[in-house]
Amino acid sequence: MKQIYYTYPGFKAKALTLSYDDGTVSDYRLIETLNKYEIKTTVHLNSDLPRNDRIDSKEYNALYVGHEIACHTATHPTINRETLSTVAMEILQDRLALEKLTRKPVMGLSYPNGSTSKEIEALLPGLGIKYARTVNSTFNFEIPENFLSLNPTCHHNEKLLELTDKFINFNKRQYLKLFYLWGHSFEFDRDDNWCLLEQFCQKISRRDDIYYATNVELYDYLKAAKMLEFTVDGSYVYNPTALDIYLEVEGEKVLVEKATGLYL
Repeated sequence: MKQIYYTYPGFKAKALTLSYDDGTVSDYRLIETLNKYEIKTTVHLNSDLPRNDRIDSKEYNALYVGHEIACHTATHPTINRETLSTVAMEILQDRLALEKLTRKPVMGLSYPNGSTSKEIEALLPGLGIKYARTVNSTFNFEIPENFLSLNPTCHHNEKLLELTDKFINFNKRQYLKLFYLWGHSFEFDRDDNWCLLEQFCQKISRRDDIYYATNVELYDYLKAAKMLEFTVDGSYVYNPTALDIYLEVEGEKVLVEKATGLYL
């Protein structure tokens, strides 16, 4: 039998993704900093929560270009206290409004106030939601088994630089690892610690061994990789998806192009 490992795009074994909520005016500085270091984030936005500290939705496409816009419910309620029909409307209304602005599917979610339940989680696929982020930090770099209960590695105020060093120094390619960072940009203003974001970016940016992705890019790639179809002995693989998939086969790099079969 052949030893076959999935890798991230570019034959990388580590990935970084970020998730920031609420779309407050502090996102201007957040996005400026991330763009400077070529790091991607997903921003989770409320489409029906008018407040003076929120960015005008007319600016979303220009500000967040190169990043992902995702749902955070329309009005940011504590959804595990609401009826399921209300939860469904909160999510669908948010999707509708954001999709009118972006003109493309918006299929990610972060739970407002970290509020969720098994019943809400079961509702999400029918609402077109691919993944949903919690606020439950794992402090590890494991790929989540359940993307509808997507636990991040940490909030930026939780051991960030210590975990960053640990992630950077992890070099066992037989494992596929993920660093998932979350937070709110206004917290950098509140805590006067924008220097923390700058230090993080300086450490982790532009590294040859890390795949930098939005949440949905990460989800789509990992799902596509699991859809590869192999013969029992691993001598042939067919890729039925619309994404190129990167493998290591017996230590050799192998690119399986989209909608293509390949002898290994």
